[in-house]
Amino acid sequence: MIAIENGRIVLKDRILEGKVLLVEEDRIHSFADEVPKNAEKVINAHERYIVPGFIDVHSDKIEQFIQPRPTARLDFELALKECERELLHLGITTIYHSFSLYKDEKFGKSPLRTKESVREMAALVRNIHTRNHLIHHRFHLRIEIDNLEAYDIARSMIEENMADEISFMDHTPGQGQYKDLAIYCTVLARYHERPDMSREEMEAIAEKEKNKERLTFEQMKELCSLAHAHGIAVASHDDDTPEKLDINKKINVDISEFPINLETAEYAKKLGLATVVGAPNILLGGSHSGNMSAAEAILNDCADILCSDYYPSAMLHGVFTMNSKYGVGLPEMIQKVSLNPAKALGIDKDYGSIEPGKKADLLVVEILDGYPVITHVMVDGRTTSRVEYRR
Repeated sequence: MIAIENGRIVLKDRILEGKVLLVEEDRIHSFADEVPKNAEKVINAHERYIVPGFIDVHSDKIEQFIQPRPTARLDFELALKECERELLHLGITTIYHSFSLYKDEKFGKSPLRTKESVREMAALVRNIHTRNHLIHHRFHLRIEIDNLEAYDIARSMIEENMADEISFMDHTPGQGQYKDLAIYCTVLARYHERPDMSREEMEAIAEKEKNKERLTFEQMKELCSLAHAHGIAVASHDDDTPEKLDINKKINVDISEFPINLETAEYAKKLGLATVVGAPNILLGGSHSGNMSAAEAILNDCADILCSDYYPSAMLHGVFTMNSKYGVGLPEMIQKVSLNPAKALGIDKDYGSIEPGKKADLLVVEILDGYPVITHVMVDGRTTSRVEYRR
């Protein structure tokens, strides 16, 4: 048995002090008034916060490890092992790696966007747990709806238990993330490394994108039903109107990722969808593409989940920024990176909060120089990271 003493234990609704947290094997055992005599190991938390490990429902960080430069593609397993070491030290103990099935590569080449690479990475994520690993890896299959081939690929991957979450994406200009065509054109020029791209060229590409054939309502509904039959949650992406949410509700989507504006986020909550916002948005003071402020959504009670999106460090800093700068309670913010994502993805029986019987995925967090830092990480009851800062 492991005993963690002198910690400020962040529970779902309060911060518990003066208790010893006991861990037995891979589970949280109980709370005690003192360290039991049979404790095999004692960890002194030094009055730091003890919080559940973070669950990241949407992250494409792995792409940066696979392809650190446009012409440099590294081995997938090497990239995964290096990526998880970084994620571990940032408190992310469960990661849903987000891989996209694109029809074309108008926004730049990626080794993860072909069906062959997506299946290869999904298989790696599935079997890495039979070998040495640090954290829990999961697979988030992102389906670009203008990729008609994705329907059959997604069906087979769901049936073969190669996906843990699926989401539908629509990057058509004039709606969703690119409701503002000026932002679409700016992104387009950047990815094509053509700062001199003419307005006519941009408009021609945008018009072509608008007229593409897409997956049908029936196909998306069928994929939703199949996913649910396999215990897999389904998300929509960049919802920008209540009308779009009504359609997503009819196909039985569970999660609304990155709603574009406050009205849409509030409506998603009204429909019972879990809402996801990006933690980097909090650190930047707003969306990098001019959309909804994540902090505003949280303050208006229409953001359930914080994800890392493209910057894993933002989860830890986003939580404590909302607490220190905006006055949102720490238990509430911690839920947005632990229990709420666990509920949305159907894994809350084992993960997401510090409760007896749940998996012992735990973090010890200290505030140094005004910033939160993680000094201990425990995954499945084993200490996998230990860091102490020096002066």
